[in-house]
Amino acid sequence: MDSNKTWMPRKQGSPVAACLNLFKSNALGRLFTVNPRHTECFYLRLLLVNVTGPLSFQDIRKVNGQQYPTYKDACLALGLLEDDNQWECMLAEAALNCTAIQIRLLFAIVLTTCFPARAQILWENHKDSMTDDILHQHRIRCHDLTITFSDEMYNEALIAIEDLCIVIANLPLSNFGMNSPNRTASDLMNTEMNRELQYSTVEMAAIVARNVPLMNEEQRTIYDRIMLAVSAGQGGFFFGCTGWNWQNIRYFANSC
Repeated sequence: MDSNKTWMPRKQGSPVAACLNLFKSNALGRLFTVNPRHTECFYLRLLLVNVTGPLSFQDIRKVNGQQYPTYKDACLALGLLEDDNQWECMLAEAALNCTAIQIRLLFAIVLTTCFPARAQILWENHKDSMTDDILHQHRIRCHDLTITFSDEMYNEALIAIEDLCIVIANLPLSNFGMNSPNRTASDLMNTEMNRELQYSTVEMAAIVARNVPLMNEEQRTIYDRIMLAVSAGQGGFFFGCTGWNWQNIRYFANSC
């Protein structure tokens, strides 16, 4: 093999205006196949095939004078990607007769194999149906049917979906154009907190009303100090002797 061979710019075709020694023609250079899982590389290849005369990687992301931050956004602006109407209809139909676990699995499969154009919007439109079982579990644990969806519940559902995506494609949600779940925030929904919340406020109020009159003087002093601190919004630890043993009385003011 001749080691003196070097790459030379194209010499054939018509010159490109305002660009020295740059020529264009109808010939298409060789482009390697790119798997859609390689998101931005895939969308760059799509632009290279459909956009004529780009001067730079930045210029190829400009559509009608507007600069787009990603190749995918530029593809969307050019109409090179299908809309997500079919996935919208599919998830809406699934919400009628599927469990939240099944819908999360379905969504993970769509993300990892079908590559929807706007995955984050799909999630925002259907996150309630994907989080319904988590809401139900939380209501049962807290004995409170008035609890509604919260960011912590949505975050827990996103963690479950990301775990499925990792199992299916070994890729996180961020790879599919979605916001990554907050893994540390899931601690707010952990077993310890759920265990602390497993009581009925009505039953607890009845127990308090029934037992406060039965306290001895020292127990009543401790009880009054704790309730005063709770009313004032002051947290802390209290140690008191009940007459038979020592109790470590711990509470959080915001749980009352």
